[in-house]
Amino acid sequence: MAIVQAREIGFRYTGEWVLKDISFEIEKGEFWGIIGPNASGKTTLLKIIDRILVPQEGSVWINGINIREMKRDALARLVAVVPQEAPLIFPFCVEEIVLMGRAPHLGKLRFEGKKDHEITRRSMEMTDTLSFAHRNIGELSGGERQRVLIARALAQEPHIILLDEPTAFLDIKHQVNFFNLVKTLNREEGLTVISVTHDINLASLYCDRIILLDRGSIHCMGTPSEVIRESNIREVYGTDVIVDRNPQAGLPRVTLVAANPSDRGSRLKAGAAPQLLQFGDTKKERINTTPTDEI
Repeated sequence: MAIVQAREIGFRYTGEWVLKDISFEIEKGEFWGIIGPNASGKTTLLKIIDRILVPQEGSVWINGINIREMKRDALARLVAVVPQEAPLIFPFCVEEIVLMGRAPHLGKLRFEGKKDHEITRRSMEMTDTLSFAHRNIGELSGGERQRVLIARALAQEPHIILLDEPTAFLDIKHQVNFFNLVKTLNREEGLTVISVTHDINLASLYCDRIILLDRGSIHCMGTPSEVIRESNIREVYGTDVIVDRNPQAGLPRVTLVAANPSDRGSRLKAGAAPQLLQFGDTKKERINTTPTDEI
């Protein structure tokens, strides 16, 4: 049985539908990505899975149970969310932030016990945050803060982790470190991961399957090789790209096509974009690239 099922989801805030006829099934331990242009419904879909929003049509099922029938604390024991960033008004230390993940497991008048502190410590060990457990969260770098938010999510002992563009404000080093950590937890702990991201190349490298949304509907879904194709990107994003293979992983890689790129006849200057090809480049200039539509 699938751990997550979306059945003909339809949702609108007011007026036009934001999502329409969304259906998919995710097996336990899979890593799924949700990609698409701005306003295609990615974050809305994530909020529906977490029951922050309730769809006007269709339903979401987790472990064979309609989430509308679940109590909030029961759902929180199954699903954890790692946001882009979490506004933290009070100067909590890292350990206190992570310990908050135990809230769904506590009764109304119950305080954290030995088991809760043990799980909190293990979550920090797994995310390499134990070394700064007593530091103020406001003193940390962006990458460190995101690791703390993963640790808090792990402290919930969830079956599913939802990632809402968690690397949007991180540099490339911390983006890779973040997804390496999540992929390790996915493989070693059996966590099911659903990640919204604007970075198609990261989705290609780390996701088992991908949903490509277009104006609230599923344009296509499948493996990275099935979804990340020049024709799909052109139709959904309205821009030309070149899709070839990552030389290390062998997975699809997207290269932007620019009408007026920087001077390619001289050494790249600061700010020049790597892997940026001019529209109309000749085949000679595309040596060693094979578009995935031709594979």
